Amino acid sequence: MSLQLKTRPKPKAKPIKASPNLDLIIIGGGPAGLTAAMYALRAKLKVLLVEKMILGGMASTTYFIENYPGFPDGISGMELSNRLQDQAKKMGLDICWGQTIKVTKQKDNFEILVDEKKLNSKAAIIASGTEAIKLNVPGEQEFRGRGVSYCATCDGPFYKDKNIIVVGGGNAAIEEAIFLTRYANKVSIVHRRDQLRADKVLADRAMANPKIYFFWHAVIEKINGDSTKVTSVLLKDLKDKRSLTISVDGLFVYIGSKPNSASVKDLVKLDKNGFIITNKEMETSVKGLFAAGDIRVKSLRQVVTATADGAIAAESARKYLENN
Repeated sequence: MSLQLKTRPKPKAKPIKASPNLDLIIIGGGPAGLTAAMYALRAKLKVLLVEKMILGGMASTTYFIENYPGFPDGISGMELSNRLQDQAKKMGLDICWGQTIKVTKQKDNFEILVDEKKLNSKAAIIASGTEAIKLNVPGEQEFRGRGVSYCATCDGPFYKDKNIIVVGGGNAAIEEAIFLTRYANKVSIVHRRDQLRADKVLADRAMANPKIYFFWHAVIEKINGDSTKVTSVLLKDLKDKRSLTISVDGLFVYIGSKPNSASVKDLVKLDKNGFIITNKEMETSVKGLFAAGDIRVKSLRQVVTATADGAIAAESARKYLENN
């Protein structure tokens, strides 16, 4: 069975001029940003959402979500993302496609540089999420897209009857390893510890899968290949310090994520890892600037907590605008 991702093409961007009449600009079109947009539009605010790639964020690349309320049989990340964006667009959401470079505070307004455009609003919500942490080993950048991947649902179908490696031991790594068994002949999980960090139900499922194998307390030292693709990886055992070369056709990396907070790093308070610090109302250290979703300091990063953050951030933005 092959997977056909029904991704929606990014529509052509409408020319959007800087306007001081915008009440709220939301940066990021994942579950947090889309939910914030819906709540803000319901409050009759003038809203613009800025997104650099596709609506749905990281959730859209997740094959199967089985812990989102209201879907007892689960739902694909792409379908949930499509439903969220349909709902927001039905309410009249305007979208500006582009990369947010910098956010600055100008008296009572925020100036947001998107590519070469300057946008202005009275309040802003940062919901730009996270991106995958890289291994930073020789060969990773060279073979990205030619055997090194960070998205199983995007690239899994290319590995039918192949041998692949998944690096990581958390929920994302184990969920995607299980998904990849529908294509691959063998999936080896490389984890630096001797037990998985994933939820027990996922860990048990992986342990019971006959296609999944484990390299415990091991790390990737190097990725090797020829002129077209990955052919092997060099593993290092952290206990006995021995190295071992393993023949593989592909490598999927799930070792964590880092926040996309570069656009506000000189404006708001961040923790040591670059995540935005907020209070329970999603307020940052700058009045009128809010944060929602995976971009902020929090204990649980899931779609359900992202949507909750988005709703709270929009409501806080509404109150801020009314009081100012």
